[in-house]
Amino acid sequence: MPSSSGHGRPGPEQVDACLRLLERAFCKTDIDIALVLGSGLGDVANIIDGDGVGFDALPGFPATGVSGHAGRLKIGTCGGSRVAVMSGRVHFYESGTADVMRFPLEVLRGLGAETLILTNAAGSLNREFPPGSLMMIDDHINLSGINPLTGIGDDRRFVTMTTAYDPQLRSMLGEAAANAGVSLGSGVYAWVPGPSFETPAEIRALGILGADAVGMSTVPEVILARYLGIRVAAVSIVTNLAAGLGDEEITHELTKEVAPIGAAALSDVLREFCHGFRTVR
Repeated sequence: MPSSSGHGRPGPEQVDACLRLLERAFCKTDIDIALVLGSGLGDVANIIDGDGVGFDALPGFPATGVSGHAGRLKIGTCGGSRVAVMSGRVHFYESGTADVMRFPLEVLRGLGAETLILTNAAGSLNREFPPGSLMMIDDHINLSGINPLTGIGDDRRFVTMTTAYDPQLRSMLGEAAANAGVSLGSGVYAWVPGPSFETPAEIRALGILGADAVGMSTVPEVILARYLGIRVAAVSIVTNLAAGLGDEEITHELTKEVAPIGAAALSDVLREFCHGFRTVR
């Protein structure tokens, strides 16, 4: 397993310590699917039956300080699949460290997870995705100049991103949404490092470049997951129209207020996805 011990970050010893603790807490079992929940989406963790443990009880796990992120890892079952759910994530803007999510992803990989579903709350640049709707990410734009693989010294850092969002997983999510009766379009997600929201001019520029939604997470995790050999799919829950496209003031409180509306539909999609996952694994 790749190490994150460079630059003073937790290394393989902490990964092993986390895995031993989780084995004692949940009994040793391979995870089929790992799920990371974004702002205001904590209720999605209820799709699985199981127990949880706080990030602060896991040695080496970074602590999230953002409201709307519970900071809890839950492991259980959904539709016959073994699922690990991270209720919350740590963002680049909290630490200034692009690879801050590498250690949690290494732990999830150590649990056996080869499939990762990422979720986030996002602003919409496309009126086909109004607040409360879901958008499956089929590609992303990262013009920040920030990459979580910077400083890694082996050639595996040159990760191919052409199909970063796994086509089979996207197809399965689309089928799951259809079975659940949930509308799930697809589009391009633009990552901005935050924590300030975007200006109207920045949103116009991102729209010209082809972005359908914008947010402050997910892209570093996608890059890290591909480096670690984990397949990825991702879904944005639209909480607002992006800057300059609507009259409502954009705030984090708005994000937390609207995200649970999309979370209910997302939960239905993920239940169907987990149910079908075992049949094709």
